[in-house]
Amino acid sequence: MAQGNIVDAGDVLIVGAGLAGLFTALKLAPRPVTVLAGAPIGDGASSAWAQGGIAAAIEAGDTAESHAADTIAAGAGTVDEEAALSIAREAAIRIEDLLRLGVPFDRDIEGKLAVGREAAHSHRRIVHVKGDQAGKAIMQALVAAVRATPSIRVMEGLSAYELAIENGRAAGVFARPAHAATAPQPLLIKARAVVLASGGVGQLFAVTTNPVQARGEGVAMAARAGALIADPEFVQFHPTAIAGPRDPAPLVTEALRGEGAILVNKAGQRFMAAIHADAELAPRDIVARAIFREIAAGRGAFLDARPALGDRFASAFPTVYENCMALGIDPARQAIPVAPAAHYHMGGIHVDARGRSSVEGLWACGEVASTGMHGANRLASNSLLEAIVFGARIAADIDGAVPEGRAASHIAPPVLGSAAATDAPFVSQLRQIMTAHVGVEREGEGLAHALTEIARLERAAGPANLFGNIATTAKLIAASAFAREESRGGHYRTDFAEPRAAFRHRTFVTLKEAERIAEAAIENAHAPQNEAQASA
Repeated sequence: MAQGNIVDAGDVLIVGAGLAGLFTALKLAPRPVTVLAGAPIGDGASSAWAQGGIAAAIEAGDTAESHAADTIAAGAGTVDEEAALSIAREAAIRIEDLLRLGVPFDRDIEGKLAVGREAAHSHRRIVHVKGDQAGKAIMQALVAAVRATPSIRVMEGLSAYELAIENGRAAGVFARPAHAATAPQPLLIKARAVVLASGGVGQLFAVTTNPVQARGEGVAMAARAGALIADPEFVQFHPTAIAGPRDPAPLVTEALRGEGAILVNKAGQRFMAAIHADAELAPRDIVARAIFREIAAGRGAFLDARPALGDRFASAFPTVYENCMALGIDPARQAIPVAPAAHYHMGGIHVDARGRSSVEGLWACGEVASTGMHGANRLASNSLLEAIVFGARIAADIDGAVPEGRAASHIAPPVLGSAAATDAPFVSQLRQIMTAHVGVEREGEGLAHALTEIARLERAAGPANLFGNIATTAKLIAASAFAREESRGGHYRTDFAEPRAAFRHRTFVTLKEAERIAEAAIENAHAPQNEAQASA
């Protein structure tokens, strides 16, 4: 019930309406749930754009153990092996859940679920919908189910920007109109349990496949409340976004390479075969760096599907075909210009096997969370799987741990100021900084410069600006990247180009610790300049 600028969500509040959030809500039914969505449900979620599918060991001869082994190998030494195996073992059950919800996964001529292969998988284990429409079809089914479930209330057009904390426990969120430049008065949405399912960080970078809502605000909200953040430096850059003017950049699914498409430069030379034994099906970080370097060298990079697909392209991959044609590219007749783009955040809010964060009363799932499954480099099509597995686990945990009842009554005001100037100029500058210095390739001096610029933008924006959330997550990523003096998975340092045994572990960091790293990096970067001025 609303009272002034307070809304009582009652029992469970889920922030985010992508796959993770909606699946959690459905698993909690008939328990009362409120879902907070910045855009109409289904419109603002990365899940809806997922082209690959969901990985599950359901084919004869495949096993969950094999799936976990592939996940661990791709994760470059920092995967939580127990998490990877337990998630792989739940995959088939969760696929059955989606089938019951009406998701029309592709089937073979015998009526069995059809499975495809993607990079770094040892078996064909990716379930698709019409080749490249899995995310869209899954979200359509979930949205329909949510709309038909009386126990789920959806509040659209509102974005959370701060956790409400009472006696050290998450007790709701402060929200604002999603598309307003200012928040005249904070709206407090109270709840007894809070689930963050607010998505990723792609929009912190100038080139990304992520929707505009993916600005990392959930990570920042949790970090400011004291939550432990895991592996923030590990950002996956998808190797093949369509190079061009569109923001977000349209994705060219990895499944195309699984079907035989090859990467060539503008001279028509295939370059991946000389870089990795699996060529175009090498782990994403290796392919992304190879494409990055071809482009940096002026040779360009193109995905050529003509020999593999030809005239079948439009029917086999309708989404990619439509996106290409909209940009004046006929992929059945031309090679597609591609470039790496920020795609998926392996890091996020540290959660345990039940989806609990280190803040009492706060759970997290989907891309905003870090379960340990992905390590330093996510294996293709594991993200949707992780989202539904943890959605189900969180629902079960809340049902068992939080008796139904009313929300808290006394909550402190938000830390952020209630008035906010538009943050667009600051965000634009930040995205360029992150791409230039915290992108596909990084090095210490550039990371220190990025941290200096993030601090400058924070000061310029002021404490009342909602840009603070975005800057906080950028700082966590850049500071952790600065501290990890090695290259591993999605984190590549040109000044430390090889993995180092001392860093073969996950990162666990608080906001205070990240701020200390940033301050030291900035101070050291300015030290030579200060010494020169002193000697002069």
